[in-house]
Amino acid sequence: MADPVTIAWAPPAARYSLRTRAPQGLPPILASAPFADGHALGLGPDEWLLLLPDGTPPPVIDGLHALTDIGHRNLALLVEGPAAATLIQGGVALDLSLDTFPVSKATRTVHDGVEIILWRTGETAFRIEAWRSFAGHLHAALRLAAGDL
Repeated sequence: MADPVTIAWAPPAARYSLRTRAPQGLPPILASAPFADGHALGLGPDEWLLLLPDGTPPPVIDGLHALTDIGHRNLALLVEGPAAATLIQGGVALDLSLDTFPVSKATRTVHDGVEIILWRTGETAFRIEAWRSFAGHLHAALRLAAGDL
């Protein structure tokens, strides 16, 4: 019988924080879309998280913008399986049903006191970005909660 949920560290990635008021080709707030060889996550009216393959140099962005390399700051967890939404739901004040939080939705929220970026990458799959200093705590909290599933 397959595990109801798996929790794994995501492979290394290049991460950039992009601020711009001219979001040509970028997804709206609370959405994600392919960008370059990775993805862009719309986090605010003028804020995106760019997740690109590890080692990718900063992308060229047209117009007035601020682009900051935050690859050193974050780590990511991949939470997958039929109980993934139930597991994550235990630590966030969000409805993670597919109707409310569909595939490709992304948002900033708090899980177990840790600020995270939560991205639904599949019907039963999520990517959780967290600051490196909190990632170990988050990983342990999820693994502990998973034992109750």
